[in-house]
Amino acid sequence: MKLFGYFRSSAAYRVRIALNLKEIGVDQSPVNLLAAEALPSYRAQVNPQGLLPALITDEDGILVQSLAIIEYLQEIHPEPPLLPFDPSARAYVRAAAQMIACDIHPLANLRVLRHLKAELGQDQEQIDRWYRHWVRDGLERLEAFVRASGRAGRFLCGDTPGMADCCLVPQLFNARRFNCALDGLDTLLTIDARCGAIDAFQRAHPSLQPDAV
Repeated sequence: MKLFGYFRSSAAYRVRIALNLKEIGVDQSPVNLLAAEALPSYRAQVNPQGLLPALITDEDGILVQSLAIIEYLQEIHPEPPLLPFDPSARAYVRAAAQMIACDIHPLANLRVLRHLKAELGQDQEQIDRWYRHWVRDGLERLEAFVRASGRAGRFLCGDTPGMADCCLVPQLFNARRFNCALDGLDTLLTIDARCGAIDAFQRAHPSLQPDAV
């Protein structure tokens, strides 16, 4: 397998964690999201969306979208499971993952932030305020959801890390990068700290990737 990613891409970060938890080795092929010249060839040869990550497999070709890739990994390598067996628990994990990947991440995506500056004329202070507002809003909603569910244990669902945790850790990494307020998010922060003590999460950290600068 070959993983196309960028060290600070939270979506690629999710997939790296999942691969590590399942102990699946891949070759990494970095794509510099900040270098315009890197994207045309990537679009032409790998992913017409021009988005990361993408996973190339010998058996199934090119896969895109981080949650779809993680579910694919779960299906071809069921152990250790990243989704629980119980259907309602699976729905909970998918909901928590999508709150991050679909509700928080798109509003704070690099493409969105660039558009705010280049097309709408917002200065960096206003852009940072936008970012912090929507990340904080989303994390507050996730905290409330997890608490109300009663399904969290040592991790977001029970006592083993899964797909939702693969999404949580990169989102909190980005929140800290942009100095988002994290007070009151006690459940999420406690789980994030537990994940940070696990080798699979540590090896996926952006600072340890081949293109880290």
